[in-house]
Amino acid sequence: MSVLDLARPEIRAMQPYSSARMEASGGQVFLNANESAWTPVGDDGLGCNRYPEPQPAALVAALATLYRVRPEQLLIGRGSDEAIDLLVRAFCRAGRDAILIQPPTFGMYAVCARVQDAALVEVPLAADATLDVDAVLAAVTPGVKLVFICTPNNPTGQLVPRSAVERLAQALAGHALLVVDEAYVEFADEGSVADLLDRYDNLAVLRTLSKAWALAGARIGSLLANAEVIALLRRIMAPYPLPLPCVDAALLALSGWGQANARGRIAIVRKQRARMQAALRQLPGVRDVLPSHANFLAVRFTDAGAAYQRLFAAGIVVRDIRRYPNLGDALRITVGTPAENTRVLTALREVVTCA
Repeated sequence: MSVLDLARPEIRAMQPYSSARMEASGGQVFLNANESAWTPVGDDGLGCNRYPEPQPAALVAALATLYRVRPEQLLIGRGSDEAIDLLVRAFCRAGRDAILIQPPTFGMYAVCARVQDAALVEVPLAADATLDVDAVLAAVTPGVKLVFICTPNNPTGQLVPRSAVERLAQALAGHALLVVDEAYVEFADEGSVADLLDRYDNLAVLRTLSKAWALAGARIGSLLANAEVIALLRRIMAPYPLPLPCVDAALLALSGWGQANARGRIAIVRKQRARMQAALRQLPGVRDVLPSHANFLAVRFTDAGAAYQRLFAAGIVVRDIRRYPNLGDALRITVGTPAENTRVLTALREVVTCA
């Protein structure tokens, strides 16, 4: 059985849009796309008057090297959000198929499912925010086409062990595509599972440059998957998803200097994460700090609302995650610069003083 047998038959059969840029190889004078012949003011050599490559070869090569996959196993989009949406649209028939998630987790999985009118099967994380593989497998129905797991998980920060990922991939073969979201994996001790792609054709991995690589504003994310899955998603992807300035920023970030800079900042975040965990646990108003392998901490408070308001009054915006299951007393605090982290601790100490 091919993994493509899980996809929507009408997507497999459709004729993809052929863009002018895809048909322009070997040309010298481009008069096929109704573009301007003149570059805009301030273009600085980027050539923004021309449509960009759908999948820029230099960026594909750089990311394939970074993630240790073959170029045909990689699709670049506008953040990993676009890859999530493409997967749901390609594999889930409206009103018939479903995705499976483990709340509390990243909200875009559910949003994309609802937009597609795909059902949601929810298997809540355990009380300690760990994933129960047996419960997930027991909940898989014939209609479930995609199983999303986030590791480190957002918003709790917990890891899903590699052994659990392998067990899920094996059990779901022929039934569903397992999508592992590794948006925060650079901050964890345990590495990517992308090396398992050649072993399991029903495994896909989401990566992004938004977090560790400091390019949230450039919107560059990747899907790593079986080459057939990548080719299928390219059929339904927008013709020109990657703006030239964003591609240029990504290539700079992935240069030798850029990578050294990013790894230095990752080391600072990991050190500051440990500092914040220890300091927060000492505050009287803090009930618990969940273990985290990401660049944030989920913090339980005796009065999370008061803590949020006090931080906001001090000019600090954190994420209120009290609406998530089992997190009704929690805020998610991103690990910032050492100075920013000190401001957080100072403001929270004032909460306790004023209480």
